[in-house]
Amino acid sequence: MDTAKSPASAPPVEGGRPAITLAQLRLFTAVVDEGSFSAAAAALGMSQSSLSEGVRALEAALGQSVLLRTRSGVSLTPTGQRVIGHARDALMAVQDLHLSADPARTLSGQLIVATYRSIGQQLLAPALARLHTRHPELHIRIIDAGRDGQGGQRFVRSGEADVGLIEAPDEAGLLFEALLHDPYVAVVPAGQAGTLTWERLKSQPLLLPPLSGPAYRPVLDFLRRHQALSANITEVDEDDVILSMVEYGLGITIFPRLALGGLKPSLSVAALPEPLERVIGLVIRPGRATLPHVQALTEAVRAQVGERPKRQGS
Repeated sequence: MDTAKSPASAPPVEGGRPAITLAQLRLFTAVVDEGSFSAAAAALGMSQSSLSEGVRALEAALGQSVLLRTRSGVSLTPTGQRVIGHARDALMAVQDLHLSADPARTLSGQLIVATYRSIGQQLLAPALARLHTRHPELHIRIIDAGRDGQGGQRFVRSGEADVGLIEAPDEAGLLFEALLHDPYVAVVPAGQAGTLTWERLKSQPLLLPPLSGPAYRPVLDFLRRHQALSANITEVDEDDVILSMVEYGLGITIFPRLALGGLKPSLSVAALPEPLERVIGLVIRPGRATLPHVQALTEAVRAQVGERPKRQGS
């Protein structure tokens, strides 16, 4: 019987409260991840009443409520905010125990990777093709690293992603393996290639993705440091629209080289007055780097990075 579908009450433990079960933790985290009881019930293939019963059993074991129903779905109570990380850690620990116990078995299940669109297209996609050839039963889910507000780091810390293929973390506590250095370049109308001066950078309208995300903070800091930040900055959501605006002479932009792919003949790349780059690599929580499915992905990505110079030179 599926324990997630029948959240039976656990036997009392010392103090009179029932024990917490893994099934209850799965239900709790599912509601948080899906944003509502109804969406979580649908995702788990169970009735909403059974799901609610399981969450209530968890709250009884804790002696505190963890979720608050709202008009838009659910929100975490103060207790829920304190325990959600521990709930994810407990579930991850059990999953990792099973994986570590039998590393030779056929890899299956789901592996979640947090990355950016540009890295996904240029680096991750061909690595996944290699991985699928060796482990066809391993399913990959890719999530947008920009959605967590920390460039994917929070997703890895919380266990929402198994691996991040992202920029180097800015805080301690995560493992990082640098794979490649991706330079930032300016994109200008055709015929204006070469090296930009600080004066020209400052005088030109600057077109950038939303500045609220972490990806472009290094660019802004770089320009401010050299007193070359344009007074005319336009934020645009879509990269393709930015490049179109450059094409029509509405300004210039600064992109990581990996994010550009192939440019139209009407656009050119210009070097910045001084080098600026981002370091891309694998970000993993300590203790998870040796898990078989994580190792399989890291090996595929390393192999793909090793082939890049050959392909660029061919």
